[in-house]
Amino acid sequence: MSPTTVGMIGISFFFLLIALRMPIAYAMAMVGFAGFGYLTSTSAALTMASTELFSTFSRYSLSVIPMFILMGFLAFHTGMGTRLYDLAYKMMGHLPGGLAIATQATCALFGAVCGSNTATAATIGAIALPEMRKYNYDHSLATASVAAGGALGVLIPPSVIFIVYGIAAEQSVGRLFLAGIIPGILLMSLYMLVIYLVAKSNPVLGPPGIRSNWQSRYKALGGGLLEVMVVFTISLGGLFAGWFMPTEAGAVGVAGVTLVTALKKRINPGIIIRSLADTTRTTAMIMLLVGSAVIFGRFIAISRIPFAMAAWVAELALPSFAVIALILLIYLVLGCFIDALALILLTIPIFLPVAVDVLGYDPIWFGVIIVMVVAMGVITPPVGMNVYIIKGVAVDVPLEKIFRGIWPFLFAIVLALALLIIFPGLATYLPSLI
Repeated sequence: MSPTTVGMIGISFFFLLIALRMPIAYAMAMVGFAGFGYLTSTSAALTMASTELFSTFSRYSLSVIPMFILMGFLAFHTGMGTRLYDLAYKMMGHLPGGLAIATQATCALFGAVCGSNTATAATIGAIALPEMRKYNYDHSLATASVAAGGALGVLIPPSVIFIVYGIAAEQSVGRLFLAGIIPGILLMSLYMLVIYLVAKSNPVLGPPGIRSNWQSRYKALGGGLLEVMVVFTISLGGLFAGWFMPTEAGAVGVAGVTLVTALKKRINPGIIIRSLADTTRTTAMIMLLVGSAVIFGRFIAISRIPFAMAAWVAELALPSFAVIALILLIYLVLGCFIDALALILLTIPIFLPVAVDVLGYDPIWFGVIIVMVVAMGVITPPVGMNVYIIKGVAVDVPLEKIFRGIWPFLFAIVLALALLIIFPGLATYLPSLI
């Protein structure tokens, strides 16, 4: 058999293992090792696996992952999300669908210190859903708005998925963070517009809340936004200005969250221990995925699938936007079944050479596009991780009702993707400044 045929069989076997509920990291490592061994030899596969794993885990760039994860968990356990929601609620709660609109702003602000879509959805869901219940919000709109808003956590920097993409694609994490700012704000705005139009057309779905006076708004502004701005400025501001490397920026962010919460006496040894334990578990999971993806990527490379894919794309004689639309469709379908981090690590060796070397797209722009498509995957059935997290918060709401409310937000993401494809400068302008 040709190497390409072996590669296709290996990918098919990988999906079979996924269907049999084998953990994705183990499936990637097993298929990658076996496929590489078949195309070379067992001793070569053993040498490759040991060498690649050692070189990967000894890379300094990977240390950025636990730093930003720890910053997010500290923000989560110290109740920063509650204060942010209070601010957004007082600013926008009086609008049609105002509580759901405030939820989007809160998710974006919390994502600026968290970097995880699941943590954002869980934190803001526990805060926002009880408030929306008080005003008799439609359960479908309320739960779907939080699930979709949680996806903003993967676009607004710092983003763990941007970090993983940067490592896998060998791109600057700082540039990726900058590239995600405008698309993140764009998607948040489209979410708000969708909610406003839905609530305006049928006020029963999202009744407005009570209008707050300016005194209470100013008070909330100092208590909620100030903390985020301090952490964002000293951490990511230093990264963008070139004062820190990404790992150092994460460490400064951890120190910033610890400092601002300690000054207000909102942190204690128990919170620190819980944050460290959660960070250890999450980091171990990501590292296992990264190591397995390296082995799988070597198998994909030696099978020459990327070269065959590039040749096939060149023969299609289609415009580049049509090819990128086809790639995005593949990502959308796979995102319905595969976790976001695993999907990026699995597909980057295959599609990145096609997008960059054959189609000529900017790898930073391509990273933003892929992360946005992945954001669709966390709210689409049957996997839809954010939806299942919200289901855990709103136990009495049927799962199908949450998924039913997701459709308007999917349209918003599709519109944001179209705008990014038509106007790539939305993603590349800020990185071009540094």
